[in-house]
Formats: sequence, structure tokens, C-alpha cells
Amino acid sequence: MLNIGKLDRRISIERETETVKPSGSVAKAWATVATVWAEIVQQTASEFLTGFGEAENGTMIFRVRWIPGLTTADRVTYAGKVYDLKEITELGRRDGLELRGAATS
Repeated sequence: MLNIGKLDRRISIERETETVKPSGSVAKAWATVATVWAEIVQQTASEFLTGFGEAENGTMIFRVRWIPGLTTADRVTYAGKVYDLKEITELGRRDGLELRGAATS
């Protein structure tokens, strides 16, 4: 379940858009879909461990209220860093979403 009282961080959810310039070339840019309150979830040590015991760099989990239409093609911006969404999990019955993101390099 989502605890609304823990939504104390501001994140932006962005989606890639394409615009056609007058010259006919296509320009890609990221546009903000929503700016929402989120809970940052601290992962356990086992969640950070991968393959040969190396820690996975820059993985964050954000819990937010239900937002329809989000996909792993979207991304999250938080504290000046960009996180590509790797997994989206529904919490309850459209109560909230858990967004697992990996920092881009």
C-alpha cells in the first residue's frame, strides 16, 4: 500500500517527443508529462547485488500515486539526475505505482 504521508520528494516524469522542423528534419526532446510527489524507497543490500557481487550503480525506486499511461520508455528526473525506467509495478488497485529507475551515464 502507498503511504501518502511519505510522499515528500518532488520528481518530474518525462516522455520523449519528436517535432518536425521546417527543414524536414526530426528533432527529439524530452517533455515533462507530470511533476508529482514521490517516496524514495531505500533498497536492501540484496537488491543492490548483481551477478558477481558488484553493486548496481544509480538504481532508485520511487513510489508515486497512480498515473495512467506510464511506460518504461518514460524517465524520471530527481535532484538533477535522470533515471531511465526499468520496471513499473502497480501498488494495490490503482492506488499507486512503484517506479524502478537506473541513472543514465
